[in-house]
Amino acid sequence: MSSPNLLKLSLRRPLLALTAFWAAALIARPAAANPRPLPFTYIYETLPRGDAEVELYSDLTPQRLLDADGSPGWHLASQFQVEVEYGITDRLELGLYLTLQPVDVDFPGAPDIGEGNGVKQRLRYRFADAGVWPVDLAVYGEVSENQREIELEGKVILQRRVGPFRIAANLWAEREYYFHGGSAWVLNPTAGIVFEKWASFQPGIEYWMHGEIENGEFELGPDHFLGPTAILQFGKVWWSTGAYVHLNQVNTPAPVAGSEPVPFGPVWVRTIVGISF
Repeated sequence: MSSPNLLKLSLRRPLLALTAFWAAALIARPAAANPRPLPFTYIYETLPRGDAEVELYSDLTPQRLLDADGSPGWHLASQFQVEVEYGITDRLELGLYLTLQPVDVDFPGAPDIGEGNGVKQRLRYRFADAGVWPVDLAVYGEVSENQREIELEGKVILQRRVGPFRIAANLWAEREYYFHGGSAWVLNPTAGIVFEKWASFQPGIEYWMHGEIENGEFELGPDHFLGPTAILQFGKVWWSTGAYVHLNQVNTPAPVAGSEPVPFGPVWVRTIVGISF
């Protein structure tokens, strides 16, 4: 065999292997666990009894703040979570979280964007079987403890499938009790639509809001976010990502000396990787 033919054969084999890999990934069955096609909106389904899953969250939002020298600059605020989910029954699911929010020493006044450093525990319960009721219904209760507060959280999870579309919404509220004194209500409603024509790739669009109420008035927000989402599923591994525009601050606000820093930047990105067992 001539050397050109040998070269073609040597190149063909890795190309065939790569093609076979992507073909297998694209036709792979959805994860047997509980993928999150919408990063902020919980769906109705729960893990089957005895199944477990680990989910890794990353949240990123750029902030334009005053640094330690009083000069304006960019700070990439971030928060990371590790969640372990377990199916207690086919309808009741346990979730345990560890949250971490890094500190940027160059921006000591950077505001928190999430739960900070701490732990969370939650239960999610779904009623009936999917499709039996006009709207699938589940409820969610969570307790969170971190370095600044204890938080009680509740969600009502609504879902309906219409043709190839999954429509989901969360009625989401929190009560925060601060260690330094005082408390606040936090509202975080979410909603989204997912196009489920393909098992391995499902695009969507999602909306979410964040607002903190003290003494009957909004002390923060309400801030509104909207953006595209997508989930990739490869057997027992899935990867969900959403990129959201901050509708209140399409143009990034300049920092003002002596004012409260803006906790949310012009965009927000959340990505979650799930691995089932």
